[in-house]
Amino acid sequence: MKLSISVLAIFLGCAVAAGAAAPGALTTLHAIHSLSNADAGKGLPVAFEATVTYYNKGDIDLFVQDGDEAVYVETRPNLDIELGDRVLIRGKTRKSFRPDVVGSDVTRVRPGNLPAAVPAGFEQLLRADLDCRRVTVHGIVRSLDRVLYGTLPEDDLKLLMDGGYIDVTVLGGKTTTPGNLLDAEVEITGDASGIFDSKNQLTGVVLEVPRHQDIKILKRAATSLDSLPVTPMDSVLSAYYIRDLTRRVRVQGTITYYQPGSAVVLQSGAKSLWLNTRFHGPLRVGNWADATGFPEVSGMFLTLNRTSIQDSQVQAPVTPLRITGSQLAAGTHAFDLVSVEGLVVMSAREAAQDEYVLSADGKAFSAIYRHPEGADSPTLAPMPQIPVGSKVLVTGICMLQNGSDPFHGPVAVDVLLRSFADVQVIAKPTFLSVRHLAIAVVLMLVLVLLAGARGWTLERKMRRHTSELAYTERRRSRILEEINGARPLAEVIEQITELVSFRLRGAPCWCQIADGALLGNCPEKPDSFRVVEERLPSRSGPPLGSIFAALDPLTVPRPIESEALSMGAALCTLAIETRRLYTDLRHRSEFDLLTDTHNRFSLDKHLDSLIAEARQNAAIFGLIYIDLNEFKQINDLYGHHVGDLYLQETAIRMKNQLRTHDLLARQGGDEFAALVPEVRSRAEVEEIAQRLERSFDEPFFLEGFTVRGAASVGIALYPQDGDDKESLLNKADAAMYSAKNARRQIAGTITH
Repeated sequence: MKLSISVLAIFLGCAVAAGAAAPGALTTLHAIHSLSNADAGKGLPVAFEATVTYYNKGDIDLFVQDGDEAVYVETRPNLDIELGDRVLIRGKTRKSFRPDVVGSDVTRVRPGNLPAAVPAGFEQLLRADLDCRRVTVHGIVRSLDRVLYGTLPEDDLKLLMDGGYIDVTVLGGKTTTPGNLLDAEVEITGDASGIFDSKNQLTGVVLEVPRHQDIKILKRAATSLDSLPVTPMDSVLSAYYIRDLTRRVRVQGTITYYQPGSAVVLQSGAKSLWLNTRFHGPLRVGNWADATGFPEVSGMFLTLNRTSIQDSQVQAPVTPLRITGSQLAAGTHAFDLVSVEGLVVMSAREAAQDEYVLSADGKAFSAIYRHPEGADSPTLAPMPQIPVGSKVLVTGICMLQNGSDPFHGPVAVDVLLRSFADVQVIAKPTFLSVRHLAIAVVLMLVLVLLAGARGWTLERKMRRHTSELAYTERRRSRILEEINGARPLAEVIEQITELVSFRLRGAPCWCQIADGALLGNCPEKPDSFRVVEERLPSRSGPPLGSIFAALDPLTVPRPIESEALSMGAALCTLAIETRRLYTDLRHRSEFDLLTDTHNRFSLDKHLDSLIAEARQNAAIFGLIYIDLNEFKQINDLYGHHVGDLYLQETAIRMKNQLRTHDLLARQGGDEFAALVPEVRSRAEVEEIAQRLERSFDEPFFLEGFTVRGAASVGIALYPQDGDDKESLLNKADAAMYSAKNARRQIAGTITH
């Protein structure tokens, strides 16, 4: 009877398993791993069991493992599954970095245990030997950031392993406080994954960690964040240290692009690589070449840096891949030699490159020819003028712009031209031919044709004008961003003059700032031109300067001249006044407005910097506290106006007693302080303090009043009286009050 039941159970189990898997479905991870990417791209059916090792309920990422094999599954969010669950996955295969699965149905079979994690080294992860498997890594946490992935919180860690850096993402965003984890030696368990470029090439390693408890601190940082010494901003490079053990690699391929002293692109079959090199010798595009260098990921793409290259002198030309505008915008052909058709929207010669803006399949891209290094305008070949609306075939290197993410829709793409021969005009813009139409129609239609020709001309001018306006607005927006950024004012003004010059079809343009520099392109003999000037208006006060344009003396004034110069003047005014406002605000934040001495905030900042510098150089310096005696009586007897004048005159006298590298600050009310660097003894600080006291020996003549003043002074010497800011300030303050109480100085006789 028991034997019959067992046989029946086995039969039913086989029947269920047969029903779970569709005919011809792959039922094991080993079968999926055995596929080529081409076969996986056919969407083969799968139905297999495996254990959940990572699942983000708010997202679509699922990692599963069965024995020593694991795979990534793209599924639905908010599935009712947990870590360690045994699940049945139905779906289809997909081509990726390696074959993975799109899961249409994930069913929980039973609870279970997580598979044991295997130790993983940096090189194993970089080779993807343990792709998608549960692993344990060892390293030091170099950064920790809490981020939102869509609406989901995560902790992003940068982990330094023996060999290089990997990224670690931890679900939940509550790992620990940065101070507890930064620079700590840790052991982390998670699923091995990667960062990929647009060609699904591995460009970095990611460890997907589902739980906070999967991070184990082995050894905390030797120094806490709060106890780190403050480093001056201009000295941060002193802490920089890298031990680079990256191995040199050798690649071969056909030279498809060469810019001397800058870059080379090699292509071999469907693979292509950007090489950064300072090589300036002869290389021939189309020849087979051998190159060695050091691999690096730059802008999400694989590159080879510090490259040495050798031309074999053997021709091995690459046929450009003919693609559409949509395929170009997909971003999957980075660094490939491609050809694409498009309509010319506009063209422009710029300082470093020539650019054609094209449209294909409703998507805009630029075909760019970079000027040779050291070339200037007189030596450059003229840029071929291709009429707007022409249909062209451009050939060159597909370049994705920085920040473009090919995994989330169309990207910003440029095509890098090798020469102007890479632009072939296929068809000129369509136009009406009076001669051809006259053959087919009667003379009465000539007027209609003339009207049509005139309309076409106006339309063409309008399209060109629209393109120029679009380009102008794009550059204007970029200038507005840089006005509010950190770019030097002179460079911003020069960009404005270049924009005005573009609007005036290349006319020289320059800006003369009042009591300042002349910027832009001013001709050597401006008197031989018709010079147009526009003042730079100021919100208050005299004009800030003028902007000029030099035009052909035989031309008559046009409205565009006033329009372009007015735009340039407005931008220049905005740039100058924004920088002056920033300078004024910065001055107000650090200086006392009444006495024009440093304020308390500025004193604290300089004191911090001086302590750090003295500690670095084993130096000493002095701090002097000055309190004006009986200042309240001056305010009470003669009013606050005279009191303010007294403070101003006091500050001037004390400044005159200090050296050029000493600093005087008003602490508030009637209290001042002086920082005295570069001293050799306490006696030298005391001598300066006595000079400050003697600055009150002569009476003050203020608004017809004669005021006699005095001050109490206290000093502190670093590090004898204190090795931090608070102790020095307290010591100098106590010494000042001690002197005040001992001398019992009373304000001198005040006569009218």
